[in-house]
Amino acid sequence: MYNFERPLDLLNQAKGQEVLVQLKNEKQFVGKLLAFDIHINIVLEGTKEVVNGEVKKNLGLTFVRGDTIIFISPSSLGEVKSEK
Repeated sequence: MYNFERPLDLLNQAKGQEVLVQLKNEKQFVGKLLAFDIHINIVLEGTKEVVNGEVKKNLGLTFVRGDTIIFISPSSLGEVKSEK
């Protein structure tokens, strides 16, 4: 069972772990959450752009502006197919 008092507690616990980020422009990124701030601006390491469950681009170190994010979720990389 999870015990979070504030939404940022969840992000704090996810630091250093792979997360899935859904953006308003319908893009999805998967990467390791390195940092975030109170505006939910985030920095991801080893970022990959995912389309229909498949990796389309390797983006590396990426800054994502918080007002472009719809949600952030722990990722299931087993469901993401590698780039061909």
